[in-house]
Amino acid sequence: MSAKDAFHGIVITALQKDGWLITHDPYPLQAGSFDLAIDLGAEKVVAAQRGEQKIAVEIKSFLGPSKISQFYGALGQFIAYRAALQIQEPERMLYLAVPSSIYELFFATSFIQDLVGQNQLYLLSYDLEREVIERWQPELH
Repeated sequence: MSAKDAFHGIVITALQKDGWLITHDPYPLQAGSFDLAIDLGAEKVVAAQRGEQKIAVEIKSFLGPSKISQFYGALGQFIAYRAALQIQEPERMLYLAVPSSIYELFFATSFIQDLVGQNQLYLLSYDLEREVIERWQPELH
């Protein structure tokens, strides 16, 4: 099992403040002969007519010196996890969680936004100090 991200606990707190129940820590994923694990699984009950929403969250801190190199790794991991998740539990949406400061500095740039859109990368950003979710991209309903 891989080590937890530096901001793992902060993301858990932020999701709970947003009304999410953490159901998996980590979320186990089977992909053929590969045993994978997404950082978190969570569920949220919404209006009675809509049932519940389910997400899986991969947490990345982007603390290293090269944001673009870390992005390459995170994007590849996201695509592989999403493909495996579509087989195992297709109703669960996968999100990449990044600190708001990294979102604003890096993910909000037009080139990265183009890559996010082309690869259908779902993002959530969280405030490190207030421990709250600041943005869902695309927005959850």
